Amino acid sequence: MRRDLIPIIFLFFFMKLLTINVCVLFCTLLLCNCTAKSPAKIVIVTDYGDIELELFDKTPQHRDNFIKLIKDGFYDGTLFHRVIKQFMIQGGDPDSRNAKPGVRLGTGGPKYTVPAEIVPEYIHQRGALAAARQGDNVNPTKASSGSQFYIVQGKIYTDDEINKVEIQIGNDIARQKWVQYVKEEEDAMQKAGQPVRTDSAQIRAAKRAGAYLKENPYHMKAEDREVYKTIGGSPHLDGEYTIFGRVTKGMEIIDKIAELETDDNNRPKVDVRIKRMRIVY
Repeated sequence: MRRDLIPIIFLFFFMKLLTINVCVLFCTLLLCNCTAKSPAKIVIVTDYGDIELELFDKTPQHRDNFIKLIKDGFYDGTLFHRVIKQFMIQGGDPDSRNAKPGVRLGTGGPKYTVPAEIVPEYIHQRGALAAARQGDNVNPTKASSGSQFYIVQGKIYTDDEINKVEIQIGNDIARQKWVQYVKEEEDAMQKAGQPVRTDSAQIRAAKRAGAYLKENPYHMKAEDREVYKTIGGSPHLDGEYTIFGRVTKGMEIIDKIAELETDDNNRPKVDVRIKRMRIVY
């Protein structure tokens, strides 16, 4: 082979190899772009119109459970059984299907709970989709109902009202700390071989909880405060329930439902039926 042809041949193969690598990279990027997962989209078909929802990927257990139940037809024919104006509308109780008028609802479900997935960036602004749950006294881990959910209607808040909510949330945090500290004080007494005196443990726990609140006062983030002053919502629920989605279309339907007359248990006197739910992603 002629020596003067070697550089040309080498350059030819190098350019060919480079072209192949560029093509592979381009195809890989194109494939990734095409297969990027979009948030799951849900439509709730009601007697009053359709509500479109988007589910959050940062709460995967709630998202996947909701999707599974929808695919199983779990929600079809159930009611929005609890409606409170300027607060929320709640559904997902299977016992509400074909329930007689006036029957108290809200305790039904699939006999399991979903572990809490409370993400600080998600707040109870107007249109938030969240999971209902039992209270802290029987559910200290804040685990969610297996099926029941609510959609926030809420209201616009003033600065003074938000200041009061901050105090309420701070007191709630102190109360939770008090429960924790009572147990710690009782455990310390037992470990030291002393009689467990609950009254003394509670007094010490109260002092510790008060000190904690003084050192760690609760203040709402400025951007969240602005949301509640302009868009509205239900801020007193923040940090207590798992928010796993939001309304993207159909808030006017929620407003219509929230206007309905209800009984003493907040059940609408005229049934509001979820005809079906469907996944549209």
